[in-house]
Amino acid sequence: MHVASLHLLDLPPGYDGDFHADIRRLMKQRLRLAPVFTRKLAPMPLQFANPAWVEDEQIDLDYHVQRVTLPAPGTQAQLEDCVGRLHSELLDRNRPLWRIAVIDGLHSGQVAYYDQVHHAVVDGQAGVLLAQALFDVSARPRRIAHGKAHEGENPGKVELAAAALKHDAGQYIELLRHLPEVVKTLAGMRGTAPEKTRGRVGQNFSFGPRTPLNVPITGVRGFAALSIPLGTLKQLAAAHEAKLNDIVLALCSGALRRYLASRGGVPKKPLIAAMPISLRDAGNTEYTTQATMSIVNLNTQIADPLKRLRAIRDATGAVKALASRARGVTPTDFPSIGVPWLLQGLAALYARSGLAGAMPPIANVVISNVPGPQAPLYAAGAHMATYWPLSIVEHGLALNITVMSYAGAMGFGFTTARCAVPDARELSAAPLAALEELVARIRRVTTKRAPTAAGEKPASPRPGAG
Repeated sequence: MHVASLHLLDLPPGYDGDFHADIRRLMKQRLRLAPVFTRKLAPMPLQFANPAWVEDEQIDLDYHVQRVTLPAPGTQAQLEDCVGRLHSELLDRNRPLWRIAVIDGLHSGQVAYYDQVHHAVVDGQAGVLLAQALFDVSARPRRIAHGKAHEGENPGKVELAAAALKHDAGQYIELLRHLPEVVKTLAGMRGTAPEKTRGRVGQNFSFGPRTPLNVPITGVRGFAALSIPLGTLKQLAAAHEAKLNDIVLALCSGALRRYLASRGGVPKKPLIAAMPISLRDAGNTEYTTQATMSIVNLNTQIADPLKRLRAIRDATGAVKALASRARGVTPTDFPSIGVPWLLQGLAALYARSGLAGAMPPIANVVISNVPGPQAPLYAAGAHMATYWPLSIVEHGLALNITVMSYAGAMGFGFTTARCAVPDARELSAAPLAALEELVARIRRVTTKRAPTAAGEKPASPRPGAG
């Protein structure tokens, strides 16, 4: 249940140092910038409730900042395979739940930077905040004041247990207090949905078809990356009166059609995507997870790319209308007394039962779109050329597509369970074909509406790595 990101870094001209050592020194200076770096889990007695965060007095940077060297020739495919292996490894629960790998040996002369953190610590937006602690906005690293940014004594087991009981008692009271409002909101959402989306609300709430992606999985991960110019995607959104997220979903939908067409055919029933929605208030800078999950119809049964985009646009509009109404009553924290026992038992039973391969899937794929930093970032003086996110797959959901915008590009990260998707690069190549279809449509529409100036034409897709 960890998330990560992969970056290609351009080293400064004439650089002849040890970049792994530079990153290690940088992290030693920045450990106190975010609680993520120094807090570890303290289990409750008998695991009767969720663990608590306590300070780790001994941060082992040899574990947290590692070096990996690719064998020759150091291709992009080798890098993606290496990152898939790194993403398959569990974070040590006895340490703070983060790790960095500096990967050298690339034939391009660049250095790759893989940073991994558990999802219990951050959601997508908190991950962007974490990047502000890890990276700089100029090639000269900013000066960090000495001293601890957060301090406190580690409580004993009795104090931890008492705090857990007090916390959960407050959460039970809070849930009971909001229960009438939750019931009222849920009961009224469908009947009072906006007129333009009312007829489409139901299309999102149905089981998806069975596909090769919806099977029990193992712990082995695969990964592939792709970059597309952000300007091209924005131009498509404007031309089709859609949001940028609608274009992302349309590209993913088209990619899935192509992938499944060579594996038994495209299902007649549309694929359903699980789509995280942030519950984070503007200005909230807590390093926590504050998000919920919605589902959206990808309309993969529609062959025409423009009609499919419009159907996706309508489906996401319905989801956003409902999410907006439910946002104020959606809890972001829950009581945990007895939950570790219950969840561990249910998870083990679900894994052994094979239900993930037998039940109709609630969703076929996870697709997440996270707004990222638009100014160029630097790590220990090296310019960050790419920002590719990695996320979580699970039983019944062997593919996660997470995208993040950065410095004029949209980085697509395809995280897979390798038992279901042996080669993630087959998926990462497919969005470019889907993009070409929509670009071709916008060219025809532009030509019909008005002739372009001499030599002028709409932006074409420019693939990045992947």
